[in-house]
Amino acid sequence: MKRMLLGVGNRLSHDDGVGPFVAQSLADSDWIAMDCGTALENASGIVSREKPDLLIIVDAAVMGEEPGTTLRLPIQANDRMLASTHGLPLTFVMDRISASAVKMILIGIEPLDLTFGEGLSPVVEEAAHRLIGILQTRHLEAIPEHGISQ
Repeated sequence: MKRMLLGVGNRLSHDDGVGPFVAQSLADSDWIAMDCGTALENASGIVSREKPDLLIIVDAAVMGEEPGTTLRLPIQANDRMLASTHGLPLTFVMDRISASAVKMILIGIEPLDLTFGEGLSPVVEEAAHRLIGILQTRHLEAIPEHGISQ
């Protein structure tokens, strides 16, 4: 099974860098891991070429939960994620990326600090390490789902 992870976020906005942190942490694993920075659309060509069986996108997401809470989000809840694109609607980019993967999962981690600066807050870094462990053991069912109403 080909697994791919896209980490999205801005490392210069503290906890918004959680997606890139997770991607970097999986660089030497059996995952194809890519730090997309703030431009998710830059990954569309790679996803199209790789055609993963499982594609996971990790980003900080404002979900109204306690900081560090990690949840699987419904695809239609991508508006809760902090990902952005350079002029393209996020839904368009997500549709294009998901068309190249057998299965796509969004994982959001509730941020504590989105101010300017580097480094994750301790609670978000701890959540990132828990998520990395779950991804390495492939126990995705350990990540609760969030039924965000639109």
